[in-house]
Amino acid sequence: MSKLTAYTLELYKADRRVKAGRRLVEKRDFEPVTHDYIQTVVEDKIKQGFLVLVHETFVTKTNLIGGREFTERYDTPHYCSPASESYWSM
Repeated sequence: MSKLTAYTLELYKADRRVKAGRRLVEKRDFEPVTHDYIQTVVEDKIKQGFLVLVHETFVTKTNLIGGREFTERYDTPHYCSPASESYWSM
C-alpha cells in the first residue's frame, strides 16, 4: 500500500510581464493522497497549460529553543517559524 501524504500544488501561468516570467494563479491543497494520484493531477494540469510545482504540505523542523520536533507548512515565513532565531528575538 502506498504512503498517504498531504500535498500542495502551486499552479503558474507563463507571463512575460513579470520579472520571474511566471505568475502564480492558485495554490491547491490535497488531503492525504498517494503519490500516483498527485502525478495524474499534475499531468492533467500540465496538459491544461499550467506550470506546476509540487510540495509536501507539512515539513518537520526542530524548535530552536526546546529542541523538540514539530510540523509546519512548507510556505511558513522564516520569521514566523519557531525553528528560526528571529522568531525568538521579539
